[in-house]
Amino acid sequence: MTARIGVVTFPGSLDDRDARRAVERAGAQPVELWHDEASLHGVDAVVLPGGFSYGDYLRCGAIARFAPVMGQLIPAAGKGLPVLGICNGFQILCEAHLLPGALTRNAGLRFVNRDITIRIENQTSAWTRQYRTGQEVRVVLKSGEGAYMADPETVAKLAANGQILGRYASGNPNGSVGDIAGVVSEEGNVAGLMPHPEHAIEELTGPSADGLGFFASVLQAVACG
Repeated sequence: MTARIGVVTFPGSLDDRDARRAVERAGAQPVELWHDEASLHGVDAVVLPGGFSYGDYLRCGAIARFAPVMGQLIPAAGKGLPVLGICNGFQILCEAHLLPGALTRNAGLRFVNRDITIRIENQTSAWTRQYRTGQEVRVVLKSGEGAYMADPETVAKLAANGQILGRYASGNPNGSVGDIAGVVSEEGNVAGLMPHPEHAIEELTGPSADGLGFFASVLQAVACG
């Protein structure tokens, strides 16, 4: 049976179509999920895409965290549903306390938009099983509030538990503590990533096809139960 991967659309989402295309290219069925509908429609995993949910008023992701769909997603994630938050989606997951830490304004207060390299630190999560620990992948970064911040105790705990999903390997573009580009929950099912893998799924349109592995990985995780 083909896996069904939901992609949530909030007012202000920009990359939901790209995420659905990445899901389809990986071999799954993309399912559109609307922010105002309190249902996940029985999907096997969920992607929270990049963009500016609700115009990024208050704080990035602060309003989206209370969307009706999140009322279903938060408990489902607690029960093991694989969830990937990309850029604004990462911010939403932190606001929802599904992931530790917070995303703040970039160092230098400038929007960063360029191809970057990240090094995979955890290849056991639901979203990184197609990679090797230490593997470097070329993806796209485009954010103004992409600096990951957490207190030293939290960062040390993340490192000790293997919860750092990836680090920037081509220089720190936004001032993230410890060069952190993404983190994962203790259970390994909820992941947040600031760079955009959905923009790097084929050589023709992206800097590489390296990002496709994130979407292929969750199919493996779903198949394994």
